[in-house]
Amino acid sequence: MTPLLAGILAFILALIGVTGIVIPVLPGSITILVGLAIWGIWGGSGQAIAVAVIGGVCVLIGMVASAVLTKRNLDARQIPQWPVLVALVGGVIGSFVLPGLGLAIGFVVTLLVCELARVRDVKAAVSTSWTAVKSVGLGMLIELGMALLAITGLSVSVLATLL
Repeated sequence: MTPLLAGILAFILALIGVTGIVIPVLPGSITILVGLAIWGIWGGSGQAIAVAVIGGVCVLIGMVASAVLTKRNLDARQIPQWPVLVALVGGVIGSFVLPGLGLAIGFVVTLLVCELARVRDVKAAVSTSWTAVKSVGLGMLIELGMALLAITGLSVSVLATLL
């Protein structure tokens, strides 16, 4: 594989990965890691390998930080993980029913219904749902930020190699 093809493929995978972080249908960070690995292997330089390794570390830090912080915030309010997982499925379904805002609306509404079924109190369900939304959103932002940092390095490396 030529460095040009490797760079194009790595960048396309990185863009798909960013979409996957925001819309949890695609494996976001994993796709970015695959793109970085392709660039590191077929980029044709030591710089490509270094960028792939550093970018991979950034992506892994983002994944771990997202998972740990989200879980810690949910555990602090004694919110189990199942309502969030069911809400993710509701968000994905919502994205097909109502393109655009359906993901967010489906996630929030499904989460609220799950929490209402779990705690059987509207005020408590709204409170725990809001906490879960903030926790998932914060985790997503951290993972997205670290992925964008890795993609920035990838972009600079690809352009420097090909130009």
